[in-house]
Amino acid sequence: MTTTETAPGQELPEDREVLEWETFGAAVREMAQAVVDSGFVPDVVVSVARGGLPPGGAIAYALGTKAVGTMNVEFYTGVGSTLPEPLLLPPLLDTAAVQGLRALVVDDVADSGETLALVQRLLTEHCAQVRTAVLYAKPRSVVHPDYVWRRTDRWITFPWSALPPVEATR
Repeated sequence: MTTTETAPGQELPEDREVLEWETFGAAVREMAQAVVDSGFVPDVVVSVARGGLPPGGAIAYALGTKAVGTMNVEFYTGVGSTLPEPLLLPPLLDTAAVQGLRALVVDDVADSGETLALVQRLLTEHCAQVRTAVLYAKPRSVVHPDYVWRRTDRWITFPWSALPPVEATR
């Protein structure tokens, strides 16, 4: 099956985590509860686009946080394939707007952790406090997120990237 997870000609690993939409909903509620139980009250939720958009939006709703931003970062090009380093893509987050705020950075997975590390480093320069939340964390991640739903060393298929982009029909 062709998905947005793979580069052309690349196959998905057979042994992988598969997150379904229904489980995603429960996972987000559990993560939001962990944030609340820790006493951290974010002023803004910053989603790492694109994979962090679904969990970031859902966590913001679960926490009642209305201020939501995004940081667009490109790093993974396929299963186990990355650029030499993560790259910020436009549009850029208005860092002046988050000055002095408490930010919760949300992504789908801390795989290598390089993307999360970049966003965390940039926001730490402007925010009063930065915490991180991911659905999945892998043992090799250079960042140890503050909130993690599951830990795995397998490739993960997320419901938002399991199918290829839609195409025009005629």
